[in-house]
Amino acid sequence: MSLTPTLNTLFDSLASQVRGRVIRPDDPDYDPARKVAAGHVDRRPAAIVRVAGADDIATVIAVARESSLPLAVLSGGHSGEGHGVVDDGIVIDLRDMKAMEIDVAGRTGWFETGLTAGEVTRALAEHGLAVGFGDTGSVGIGGITLGGGAGYLVRKHGLTIDSLLAAEIVTADGQLRLVDAEHEPDLFWAIRGGGGNFGVATRFRFRLVELPSFVGGMLVLPASAEVVQGFMAAAEAAPEELSAIVNVMPCPPLPFVAPEHHGTTVIFAFLGFAGETEAGQRALAPFRALTTPHADLTRPMAYPEMYPPEEGEGPGFAVTGRSLFIDHVDRAAAETIVAAMDRLDAPLRAVQLRVVDGAAARVPADATAYAHRSNRIMAIVVASYASLEERPSRQAWVEGVAGAIDQGLTGIYVNFLSGEGPERIRAAYPGATFDRLAAIKARYDPANLFRSNENIPPARPSRPSRDSVKRPCHGHKAPPPGLRRARR
Repeated sequence: MSLTPTLNTLFDSLASQVRGRVIRPDDPDYDPARKVAAGHVDRRPAAIVRVAGADDIATVIAVARESSLPLAVLSGGHSGEGHGVVDDGIVIDLRDMKAMEIDVAGRTGWFETGLTAGEVTRALAEHGLAVGFGDTGSVGIGGITLGGGAGYLVRKHGLTIDSLLAAEIVTADGQLRLVDAEHEPDLFWAIRGGGGNFGVATRFRFRLVELPSFVGGMLVLPASAEVVQGFMAAAEAAPEELSAIVNVMPCPPLPFVAPEHHGTTVIFAFLGFAGETEAGQRALAPFRALTTPHADLTRPMAYPEMYPPEEGEGPGFAVTGRSLFIDHVDRAAAETIVAAMDRLDAPLRAVQLRVVDGAAARVPADATAYAHRSNRIMAIVVASYASLEERPSRQAWVEGVAGAIDQGLTGIYVNFLSGEGPERIRAAYPGATFDRLAAIKARYDPANLFRSNENIPPARPSRPSRDSVKRPCHGHKAPPPGLRRARR
């Protein structure tokens, strides 16, 4: 794309005001800067601003607000719908903001939101400390934290937001706000699960946990219905120190799995035990005993090894998915999941299951904007496609499998949504949660500047009915100004 003279002048002025860098379409690093993890996304922003701090963010927000250009916020770029980039608008790119301050004695730390989960995890491990994120090291801590965060420590230490003590956030008016339980508590409640609807989080303060030892890694088992059911039963019965991320899928051509198993349906699981080695080995034993593993890479390890380095450009295909909560995996559900793998030829097709009970379930449902504390298992069905022509058949398979295992529970984990529309966003924030979020949105972003996300529109001001408006008594020359406005 080429910019108009007006936009070039606007971005020249912006470049002179920020400490960071303004990247435009004719810059050599424009294409790498606009790339995100979602393979189907190919958006072309008018400018990408690699911000250096909160002052830069406030400046960019002001420019976007005054110019009416669309605005997106990019942290790690792992949004399923590529919300971190926007066509013909401005991107606030946080990836140069990587400062951290770790208070080892107090077991807290401040972390800027350009950091990834892997970077924070490796830095904390040097002190025997940790905070739970998700299952991928390259995910930005901004997006995963604002949505909730469920990974290898979820059953022992809760969601990422359950470790969040405070945040600094630049709101739509350009103000940098410190939010915590005492300062602007409504906004603090909202950002713990409400996504990027309320401003740009610049840094987070987390409570850190001691993690001197850890047992975990990958376990690959042949996937019969019996084994899938047994695996999930073992995951629920395990001590809370153990969290599992379970994928039922065709086996990739992994070098440590015998070639005859490549392409067969397997349980491709990542297990993590946040505790002593001997207890961890006991906790892993029931999984190993289900059947002869194709590969067992579980062992005592440093926690950051759960986030191996990611190399290359990835497989080059897009993914469609459908997420839901379920209560259990019985034999019927297990049979449905295993049989579904033979009804599609997509290179990637999977049902992922995560048990999220334990510490995550003991937080009151109304304590954060993530309101699904009583739901025991997160599930997501995914399938890849190489072209838009393939997408409808992949989507039909995804929706069919999800519908077959649906047990009627309400709720969706917002970080697993992919631009699926207002009804699905409503399901992510059930009941009074959505209404409260919409009211807070109206206070902090009434014009919905931050809408490149799973969007919560600001609540509209309520209008009194005609009957509720008191008419002036005889002798009043006119109704009070407020009532006069209400009658228009």
